[in-house]
Amino acid sequence: MAVIKTSSSDVELLARLMRAEAEGDGEIGMLCAGNVMVNRVRASCLDFTDIRTVEQMVFQSPGGFEAVQKGYFYQRAREQEKRLAQKLINGERYHPAEFALWFFRPDGDCPAQWFGQWNTGRYKSHCFFAPLASVCPSVYGTY
Repeated sequence: MAVIKTSSSDVELLARLMRAEAEGDGEIGMLCAGNVMVNRVRASCLDFTDIRTVEQMVFQSPGGFEAVQKGYFYQRAREQEKRLAQKLINGERYHPAEFALWFFRPDGDCPAQWFGQWNTGRYKSHCFFAPLASVCPSVYGTY
């Protein structure tokens, strides 16, 4: 069962963004980044109160993704990334990004907090950060 409403073009957009942001971290890295993306569509809190679709999430500004803002969101989605995106749309979650709304690639270690949000772990080059459940219960809800 899908946890967010999507069309085939939404699946492609999500897959493109996952590839642009985390291709270098392999499939699990793209799935973790994609968890953040799906969570942003599901969240009704913090910077994401007006984000309800994949397209709004992908092109959010300010506060969106570096790949879109800096111009390396140009590669097409391959079948592999579309398959991964569909897993996330169907509700699969991957540690450490299960409930994360942010990730970034630091030069060194992951900080304990980033803009007041707690670090949930690192997968390869990216650190993931999630809000407290009391601040953003919609992210922690069951599917």
